[in-house]
Amino acid sequence: MLGLALLAALAAPTTAGAAPAVPSPTVEEQRLDRSVPQEILRRSGFGTATGRFARALGAARSYGEARRVVAREGSALWRRAVDRAQGRGPAGGDLSRDDDRPLYWARLAMTRQVRTWQPDFGLTDARRARLLDELERTSRGQTSLRHPRGGGVKRVLVTGFDPFTLDRDIRTSNPSGAAALALDGTVVETPDGPARIEAAVFPVRWRDFTPGASRAFGAGEGTVERTLRPHLPEVDLFTTVSQGRVGRFDVERTNGAWRGGFPDNENVSRTGAIPVAGPATRPQWTTTTLPYAAITAADTGRFPVYDNTAVTEIPAGGTEPVVRPDGPTPGSTARAGGGGDYLSNEIAYRATLLRDRLGLRGTLPGGHVHTPVLRFGAGNTTEVTDPEFVRDRLDIIAQVRAIVAVALGAAERPRR
Repeated sequence: MLGLALLAALAAPTTAGAAPAVPSPTVEEQRLDRSVPQEILRRSGFGTATGRFARALGAARSYGEARRVVAREGSALWRRAVDRAQGRGPAGGDLSRDDDRPLYWARLAMTRQVRTWQPDFGLTDARRARLLDELERTSRGQTSLRHPRGGGVKRVLVTGFDPFTLDRDIRTSNPSGAAALALDGTVVETPDGPARIEAAVFPVRWRDFTPGASRAFGAGEGTVERTLRPHLPEVDLFTTVSQGRVGRFDVERTNGAWRGGFPDNENVSRTGAIPVAGPATRPQWTTTTLPYAAITAADTGRFPVYDNTAVTEIPAGGTEPVVRPDGPTPGSTARAGGGGDYLSNEIAYRATLLRDRLGLRGTLPGGHVHTPVLRFGAGNTTEVTDPEFVRDRLDIIAQVRAIVAVALGAAERPRR
């Protein structure tokens, strides 16, 4: 992926014969040097992965060799995080296995290494960008989505997010990312037989979601479309997942085509209509096709699950935003979906719009689920973990799994 400094470098002409400037670490990468990320890496054993990567990258003697190192080590990092979350192999330390944060901070240590690397063979801006893109995608599970063929096993796609609001509390974890690690490659039983879940995580960065922001992406695509497009026609159900409200799950009924500007993990804000390919046919709203009535009626865990129908719109002919508890009115302009106006709403909008543009709306159940906010126990203002924090994350993960199972049991999708 491209950092802000790298985007500027790509936009500017390079003086003939001059070596391209080495980009500075991004805002995200600069947080690595603080004590909390270092403690998380140490207490999970993931600091060893970043050291191994630095040595392997430093030994590369060509761009081709560097690219192979990046692909291999990025994939290994994702697999190591999944294995740790699912109880395979050594824990690497005393940090709870269900923790999503070691993957996040280890990835940033690796991207910082690539971003600031100056190999003897030279590295153009474009090639550095491709290395970063390869590392991002492989270490997020986006390139390892492998669903079974045939009609004997249903196929499910689940996505989560990185931790965010790190300047508010750098200790933060994201239960949606933890759920993705815990569920990737697992099988759940449904009344119609087994279902295999494949999972990936996404960054909390506006630029990655923006079509055309990176030369590594195809024309008109951001990271969501690029990752999901090959797989939506193959799956029986999908759900994007993110952290939402305190003490509750929400199945978001409606998604809005609007960015509200809340700062991302690079402290960048974006406000305006969600940019998509074919903006002339961009709908103001998309809707879930998850079986929300069955999900909210089922006993899936200790947190209540709501069918959230509220949106914020500018009514047709109006000028001011209005909250509509029962969904949008005809001809209105979106200002917030049920899931708000941040990147969780945007991934839900993009995934369901892609579903519709692929002609799958009538056959593919899919939408967005918000988990409860994960909070530290009372009085914990400095420790990176505590029993209540771990208990809640484990309960949220288990409930995401149960929601997927209920959705599969209630949804109808033709077998292939």
